[in-house]
Amino acid sequence: MQIDNFMQIDNLALIALLLISGAALFLPILSTLINGKGLSPTEATIWINRRKAYVLDLRSEEAFKSGHLPGAKIISSVQISTGIDKFKLDRKNPVILICENGNQSRKAVAEVQKLGFAEVASLNGGVQSWQAAALPLVK
Repeated sequence: MQIDNFMQIDNLALIALLLISGAALFLPILSTLINGKGLSPTEATIWINRRKAYVLDLRSEEAFKSGHLPGAKIISSVQISTGIDKFKLDRKNPVILICENGNQSRKAVAEVQKLGFAEVASLNGGVQSWQAAALPLVK
């Protein structure tokens, strides 16, 4: 009898709202699991300053020269494996991949992980989000 009362129209709307809001909270976690770890500009700054993360910029040379994150190294997204070998990076240190808006770098996370780096992440929103957070770029 109590279950029948609970399943009235008003409560069904509340249940639907609960399910939708729960799904909305879970989707970013699911996206991270599928696409790899993404960092906010603040998290990326912490990785760079405290964890000595390497910053690899996947943008064009022109975009890199117009402004890049401090300490970033330019690398072609097409030749990631040979480019990383050229830098002789310690695979124990984390790596942050950067592009213009985060799409290209997010796709490259798995490729860099296959090269033996323990922690690899993409900057969510790329250089655009870095600039939106009023963080510095160097030329």
